[in-house]
Amino acid sequence: MRDLKIPEQRHPEKAHRPDNAQPKKPSWIRVRAPGGKGYADTHKIMRDNKLVTVCEEAGCPNVGECWSAGHATMMIMGEICTRGCTFCNIATGRPDALDAFEPGRVAHAVEKLGLNHVVITSVDRDDLEDGGAEHFAQTIRAVRHRSPKTTIEVLTPDFLKCDPSVLEIVVEAKPDVFNHNLETVPGLYPEVRPGARYFHSLRLLQRVKELDPSMFTKSGIMVGLGENEQQVRQVMDDMRAADIDFLTIGQYLQPTPKHHAVDRFVTPEEFAAYEKAAYGKGFLMVSATPLTRSSYHAGNDFARLREARNKKLGKV
Repeated sequence: MRDLKIPEQRHPEKAHRPDNAQPKKPSWIRVRAPGGKGYADTHKIMRDNKLVTVCEEAGCPNVGECWSAGHATMMIMGEICTRGCTFCNIATGRPDALDAFEPGRVAHAVEKLGLNHVVITSVDRDDLEDGGAEHFAQTIRAVRHRSPKTTIEVLTPDFLKCDPSVLEIVVEAKPDVFNHNLETVPGLYPEVRPGARYFHSLRLLQRVKELDPSMFTKSGIMVGLGENEQQVRQVMDDMRAADIDFLTIGQYLQPTPKHHAVDRFVTPEEFAAYEKAAYGKGFLMVSATPLTRSSYHAGNDFARLREARNKKLGKV
């Protein structure tokens, strides 16, 4: 029986990699340890409903702040991923069968937390014919039924090994935001995201817009992996060519010595410059800070995103 708390069992594909030094974090990305009543209440709701969160599995530095406010990103389809990206702390291996009752439990937790906006993500499920698309759709419908006023953001896998039509299953379930992260610049894919394809991910997001032009699309990258400024700006151009509305950029933080090394810590001033450049390229919404993550402040950001579109359309 695997113990996913042991790094060697959590990441068997990384066990024989050489260690990479983990540099000391600068002052601007240090956070408080999680705790307090709000955090404990959110933790209890997650455990009572037997739910997995990306906040815990990916070791997000913002978990204390978000859970204290009653916000958690639901991770469906289990806690074991079929991919072995070198940046990611989610366990790798053969996943369990899908739980048919999970969509209902997610919906119950969203209702219990009283969320105005929920982010639903998943592990990669290359073992499933549809990559989990129908499970996403069922979860969206369950949340809509229990909490009709809650806006829903999905952060999906790339469905790389599936028939292209599976994307329609998720889009037809009508999430408010469709997010899929490019994660890094294309030149780093062989090392950082070896199981994925940059232009496939880009095309996935473009197809969402073609299927439903009214749906917000979102994508994010990490910096500090070894990319340069010119490469980041090219990704911005690629995203805008695919009509992506919302861009997130955050600092890569190395989960263990076996993971991809931190190349450098990008300064807050550099993040501000990326944000300014992205708005100049036409994104409706940009979040670019060292601690930015895909679902960090997602509810507030969604409200700003909707307002930006309305303003652009002359509805404000």
